[in-house]
Amino acid sequence: MSMGARLAQERRGQNLTQEQLAEKLGVTRQAVSRWESDTAYPETDKIVRMAALFGVSCDYLLGVGGEDRVSAPPSPVTRLLREAAGKKLLLTFYEEESQIGCRWCQILDFDGGWANVEFVKDKKGEKRETRLIPLSSIRTITLLPEGGEG
Repeated sequence: MSMGARLAQERRGQNLTQEQLAEKLGVTRQAVSRWESDTAYPETDKIVRMAALFGVSCDYLLGVGGEDRVSAPPSPVTRLLREAAGKKLLLTFYEEESQIGCRWCQILDFDGGWANVEFVKDKKGEKRETRLIPLSSIRTITLLPEGGEG
């Protein structure tokens, strides 16, 4: 099943119109229509919000890891990531082009094989960027000491 078909199925299961879902996400009805027809894909933050709204995993919406609507019981990696959530971290990635120049980052949330990560770009912490990244792309996670700048 395509991502668009999953979105449409979950939206209908919540008795929402495309317009109602669009309003909840701050997008147009046409954007939802394009997502459901697989002619466009939602931004990662929208995927996270829809997964929470529908009570499913991001993996399910994206069609990763089978047909299970919700995530399997937490793995040891998941438990470790939960403990790292909200703390200052440095991440390295397997692919060099995936490298994100940042001073430090924080895992805001994660679901299945995806993490919503806020990257702090400057010393004052004013320049920030949030991305949904696959956990499989992370090579190392280094916890920074409390108050550490990285």
